[in-house]
Amino acid sequence: MAKESGKTLRITQVRSGIGLPRDQRATVRALGIKRMHDTVEQADTAVIRGMIFKVKHLVKVEEV
Repeated sequence: MAKESGKTLRITQVRSGIGLPRDQRATVRALGIKRMHDTVEQADTAVIRGMIFKVKHLVKVEEV
């Protein structure tokens, strides 16, 4: 199991998921984002980074 670095990522959806493949829409939902301009904070883990990579064209990420 990987160690958590204690860092947090602030993830904001900046583009719509309309017309995108179902798996990308599901990834945005799995990140905890429910609507446009919704912001969530997630722990900086490899799993979350992989999800962000998959939908990087839809979200804005800031390190907190």
